[in-house]
Amino acid sequence: MLTKRIIPCLDVKDGRVVKGIRFKNLVDAGDPAELAATYMNEGADELVFLDISASCERRQTMREWVKKTAERLFIPFTVGGGVCSVEEAREIIEMGSDKISLNTSAVQNPDIITDCARLLGRQAVVVAIDAAEKEPGKWKVYIHGGNTATGIDAVEWAREAESRGCGEILLTSMDRDGTRDGYDLDLIEAVSSQVGVPVIASGGAGKAHHIAEAFRRGAEAALAASIFHYGTLRIKTLKAALQSQGIPVRRDEEK
Repeated sequence: MLTKRIIPCLDVKDGRVVKGIRFKNLVDAGDPAELAATYMNEGADELVFLDISASCERRQTMREWVKKTAERLFIPFTVGGGVCSVEEAREIIEMGSDKISLNTSAVQNPDIITDCARLLGRQAVVVAIDAAEKEPGKWKVYIHGGNTATGIDAVEWAREAESRGCGEILLTSMDRDGTRDGYDLDLIEAVSSQVGVPVIASGGAGKAHHIAEAFRRGAEAALAASIFHYGTLRIKTLKAALQSQGIPVRRDEEK
C-alpha cells in the first residue's frame, strides 16, 4: 500500500513566507529556506511553495529563495505562482525545484499543461485548482489568487487537466482555506473519484483527524500551512496519530 504524504505549504511573497485566511489578511510567517529545513527534519514528505509576489523583482527574488531552499532540502519540492510559460517552468526546475505548479495560466491556456509535461515529464507538473462551492455539490474554479471567477466546474476541469498531462492535482477549498475547520471532504471525493492522478487536499486542516478524513475520502496527500507554521501540530505527532488509525505514512524515527 502506498504511503500517504504530508506536505507543508509555504506561500511566499517578496521572499518571505506569509499566511492568511481565505486568501486575505496576510501576515509574515518566516524565511522559506529555514522553514523548509525545519519541516524536512520533522518528517515532511514534500513541500510546496507558492510565490504570490507581484513585484517587478519577483523573478530575481524567486531565484534567490528557490536556490537557497534547494541547497538545504533532500525531499521533493514544488514551486508555483505566476508560471506563465514553458520557459518559466523550465527555469524554475533549473533553479532546483522538483515540480512546478500551474494554476491561472493553465485555465487561460490549457495547452501549457501538455507542453510542460512533454518538456519536464508528467511527474513534474502539478495543476492547482482553487475552488469554491456555489451550490450544494457544485464547485467553481477561481484564478488570480482566488480573485477572479471563471464559471468553470472544478470536477470537469480536474478531468481535463489530467487528460492534458498533469501528474497531480493540488485541490484547494477557498471556503475552508485558513479556517482550520477541516477540508471540504465532498470536494475531495468528487474530484478524486473522477481522476486517476493523485489529489493533494488543501484548505482547512486544523487537527489530525481532518487529515485522516481527507485520506479516507480519496486524497493521496494532505497539504497544510498554518497548523505547522504556528506550532499547532508537529509533523511527527501527526504521522503517529495517522499511523495509529491504520493510515500508512512514512516515519523516520530519528527525526
